[in-house]
Amino acid sequence: MIDLKIAGLRIAALLVLPILWAGPAHSQQPAPPKFSEEISKQDGIYQSRGITVPEGYVIDRSLLSYTFTLPPEFIDSLATLGPKDRWLDIGAGEGRAICDYSTGKYDAMHFKDRERPAKRAQSIAISIEDRRELYWHRTAASLEPNQIQYFFGKRLRQYSLEELGKFQLITDILGGFSYTENLSQFVEKTLSFLKVNGNFYTLLQDVRSENGTNRPHYPGAPFLTDLVNADGSELKVCSWLKRITCVEVTCEFKAKDAPPVEVYRIHKVCDNATVPALSPVHFAAGTPPERRFQSSTSSPSSPERTSTTR
Repeated sequence: MIDLKIAGLRIAALLVLPILWAGPAHSQQPAPPKFSEEISKQDGIYQSRGITVPEGYVIDRSLLSYTFTLPPEFIDSLATLGPKDRWLDIGAGEGRAICDYSTGKYDAMHFKDRERPAKRAQSIAISIEDRRELYWHRTAASLEPNQIQYFFGKRLRQYSLEELGKFQLITDILGGFSYTENLSQFVEKTLSFLKVNGNFYTLLQDVRSENGTNRPHYPGAPFLTDLVNADGSELKVCSWLKRITCVEVTCEFKAKDAPPVEVYRIHKVCDNATVPALSPVHFAAGTPPERRFQSSTSSPSSPERTSTTR
């Protein structure tokens, strides 16, 4: 199982801002000084190298670790990709998972009962920093030009549809979904790159599960990602995802992991997905950071539709 430890950079005390940022969650408002300070610390983690890379900031996850961590449907989604399909891996680190897929390292697992495709889907890795090692360069050199690509130096929100295109499969294991300071904007941008009938697989560590029975993993500390409604009532991440239009959401809580994780499959069923806005009210640098967001709406009176919880 992959290492899902959290570094000691976490700050347990909750910072509550005097007022929420003005305007919609997707606007680029200047951050308060304390918030900016934590963002700067987080940038330092992104740029760390060698022995300065903090514990918990894992950059070498293999494809095998993806299959152990993500929902079981991920294997099927990957195995059914054809040469005209495309896979985007956000927060890909060294890009090992894409290299493993492109070289057929785990064919025996993924194509056990299926005919192996003659050619893999085109795969793109995205990372804030360039983490490529010799393994990536050798793999890329052995394949057709642009069969695998590595983009770095920008946040996901800074890429256009013309730069990246559309994808049948998108993954994020402790990438932007776990680290962004603007969660609703990140999800909105991710869904804009996802084709109709495509799947986005991701997860969060140490988060309130959909059934609400778990407590924060670390005594005296909040959940790593914490959501509240406009009236201050608790909003579970899975419930918030289910409010997005044009998607079907499946959530699975893995209590045996340390810290526990909740994994998500977001299946896009139509275009023009609308993501409920969240305003950031707390951010403390870490691997991953502590984050708190507030919805602009109160808890809905009717149950969510188009979703499933395991």
